[in-house]
Amino acid sequence: MDCRTPAALLAEACAAAGRPSTGARLIRAGENTLWRLPGGVVARIGRPGQLAVAAKELAVADWLHRHRVPAVRPLGHPAAPLAVHGRPVTFWHELPPHRPGTPVELATALRRLHRLPPPPAGLGALDPFVRLPERIAAAALDEPGRRRLRSHLAELRTAWSELALPARPPHLVHGDAWSGNLAVTATASHLLDFERTALGPAEWDLTTTAVGRHTFGTVPPGTYDAFCAAYGADVTEWPGYPVLRDIRELRLTCYAWQQAGADPRHRAEARHRLACLFGEHGPRPWGWTALD
Repeated sequence: MDCRTPAALLAEACAAAGRPSTGARLIRAGENTLWRLPGGVVARIGRPGQLAVAAKELAVADWLHRHRVPAVRPLGHPAAPLAVHGRPVTFWHELPPHRPGTPVELATALRRLHRLPPPPAGLGALDPFVRLPERIAAAALDEPGRRRLRSHLAELRTAWSELALPARPPHLVHGDAWSGNLAVTATASHLLDFERTALGPAEWDLTTTAVGRHTFGTVPPGTYDAFCAAYGADVTEWPGYPVLRDIRELRLTCYAWQQAGADPRHRAEARHRLACLFGEHGPRPWGWTALD
């Protein structure tokens, strides 16, 4: 196990890149750690073993800029990730002051993204189950609880493999399309965080907001209608939507258990989500609470 502190990893990465780290300020600590550096630069330290994913993020961001799509911009050209003790480190231009996108702004950005031509070869197919087995294994659950989640995961893998996708080429999909991954400045709405970007059905990107409406109950009906109007479609009208919804709900439940392991305040919400998945709280919306 690497016992180096995040600050020590940052200092080593900055030294390797010839960048100062004195005065660095932590922006967010989580699966990926973000630091604000002097000179309008943001450093992103990823999870161990994710060098290829970091390289993909840089390539996607660069490709979006070549197609004049506002997105967070890598530092340097061509940009490449550094490997520091098995962790990828990338450097980005800091965005001006910004806020999370609204559902309508997100729909507009996704509509533009999904209309782009196919990106260069090398971008893989969407895997909606990425890291779920690891999250289930690490969940602070008893073994019967983990078995139920594994069984549900297996059922959804089968449903995904049998899903009748629309008869069109796969789109470039963001993969984790929620308001926090759209940064709205005074001049543009910038896409960011391309860790899950892949080729797949555009419907996957629309499912997040639909789940906010129909599972969380936090997106008001009028707001959801405006989202659908801005994009030009309502994903819930597609026959395959329940499969995507169920996968998304499983991801969000496993994420809640991951967060509960780090912060006991989230245990009640994690238990609530698990109970909802297995029919113990009636029909949707289930009133799920967003986690910090």
